Amino acid sequence: MFFGLVKGEGARTGRRKAIRTVLVVEDEPLVAFDNEHALEQAGYRIAATVDDYSHAIAVIDGGGVDLVIADVSLKGDRSGIDVARHAATRELPVLFVTGACPIDARALAYGCLAKPYAPRDLVAAIGVIDALLRGARRPRLPVGLTLFDRTD
Repeated sequence: MFFGLVKGEGARTGRRKAIRTVLVVEDEPLVAFDNEHALEQAGYRIAATVDDYSHAIAVIDGGGVDLVIADVSLKGDRSGIDVARHAATRELPVLFVTGACPIDARALAYGCLAKPYAPRDLVAAIGVIDALLRGARRPRLPVGLTLFDRTD
């Protein structure tokens, strides 16, 4: 059973979401599939699901992405931190989803959701980021979410 947002919930309540389209950057196929499924069920559009830096950059540069959720470890020589650096040049928010939150990359992301996490916690974490982006009251943090100081 899934305990996320109901598709279209934001429209019914009159609240506008800042985050509608998500880029999933994940090199573990089962985790990527679970993330896609949970986000689609919650009413988000998936821009793409990619497992390496070059594909992530191509999607970011193509536009239309509202949030990047990125694992730190990716296929190839570049990491999710490199993806976050590129996203920062486009003023695109990032949420790390990883087993080891990168302390040295706190300025590049809004926060980190620690693996393993439940699908509802991923959806709730995105809801927190959405509230921060809209300047709304911050909802309760889901299990495993650490917010980084974003005073910029």
